[in-house]
Amino acid sequence: MNLAVSVDQKQLLDILLNVGIVRPVFIWGAPGIGKSAIVEQFAADMGLPCVSLLGSQLAPEDIIGVPQIINGRSVFCPPKMIAREEPYCLFLDELNACSQEVQKAFYSLILERRIGEYHLPKGSIVIGAGNRAQDNAITRPMSSALLNRMFHVELRADSRIWLEWAAGHGIHPYVYDYICFRPDQLWSQPSKTEEPFSSPRSWHMLSDAIISYGDSISEQELAVLANGCLTAAHAAQFVAYVRQVRQAYSITKIINGTQNWPDKPEERDVLYFLAQSFRAQLLKELPRNRSKLTSATQTLTLRAKDLLVELAGISLEIAQMAITPENGETLPAWFIVEVTRDLPALTNKKMG
Repeated sequence: MNLAVSVDQKQLLDILLNVGIVRPVFIWGAPGIGKSAIVEQFAADMGLPCVSLLGSQLAPEDIIGVPQIINGRSVFCPPKMIAREEPYCLFLDELNACSQEVQKAFYSLILERRIGEYHLPKGSIVIGAGNRAQDNAITRPMSSALLNRMFHVELRADSRIWLEWAAGHGIHPYVYDYICFRPDQLWSQPSKTEEPFSSPRSWHMLSDAIISYGDSISEQELAVLANGCLTAAHAAQFVAYVRQVRQAYSITKIINGTQNWPDKPEERDVLYFLAQSFRAQLLKELPRNRSKLTSATQTLTLRAKDLLVELAGISLEIAQMAITPENGETLPAWFIVEVTRDLPALTNKKMG
C-alpha cells in the first residue's frame, strides 16, 4: 500500500476521533513508528478498553469461535475476549499478516461489527493496522473485499511530535538531545537483511537500556547498546555524539570560534559527528536563494568557508562529506558554487 498522502501522529488521532467512530480504519506504517501506541491512546481518550488481536497469530476459530449445540441447533460461540457486553475498541494488529482464511473471518466483523449472531455492543470501534510490503515485514496481500471495507491512512514518523512526547516520558537526555540534533535519524527504512534499524520504538528501547546501565556506562557498552537497537550508521554517530558531549565539544563553539575542530586520530568519530552537525546547521540557516542573505547568514557563510578549510586540513574526506548531498538534502547551490570557487584561494591563504 502506497497512499499519496501520509499523516503524523496528531493528524492520525484526529482521523480516529472523527472517522474511527463511524467506520473501520486501517493504519498503514513501518514497524516501530507507534501505530499500536496511538490506538491505545485513542481508546483511552474515548474511555474504552482496548482489546488487541495479533493477526499473524490467529486462526479462523479465534475470531468466529467454535460451534456448540444449543436447543438442538449448532451455534457459533465467539471467544470471550471479543464477545463483550460493554462497548470497546477492537484493535486488529498485523491484520494484513494473517492468512486468507482468517481475513475472511473478519469480513462481517469489520463491515457489520458482527460475528455470527453476536453483535459488538453499540459504541464499539474497530481499527486495523499493518506494515507495508516495502518494510520487509510479514505481510500478505489483502483481498479487495476486505480492503474495501475500511478507511485507509498511512502513518509517518514525525520527530517534532516524538520529541514532544519524549520530553514527558523519561527519555534519556543522550537520546533526546541527539534526536534534537539529528531529527532525520528518528526513523530509517528497514534493511533488506536481518539488521537493527532506527525507529521511534528502537530509540525508546536504547533510552531504557542506557537508563538501566546508569551514568557510569562505558563507551564500549554504549556502542553495544546502540548497535543492538539502531541502523549501524546512526549507532556510530550516536556514540560519537555522546563522546563529544562527555568531552564538551560543541558545534556552536566551533562556529563562533571559541573551540577548534578535534584533530586527534582517536577523536575521528567525534570529528565526523561534528561535521554532520555543521552540515545540518548550514542546511537550517542558509537560504536557498542568495539574495535572501541577512547580515547574520552572510557572516555564517564566510565563517563556514574558513571552517571547511580547517576541516579539510584535518580530513579532506570528512570535509567533502560535509557538503555532499545526503538523503536528498543538498546545501544551497550558490553556497556550493562559492565554496568550489573560493576554497583553493582560502587554503593557500591559510598555508601562507
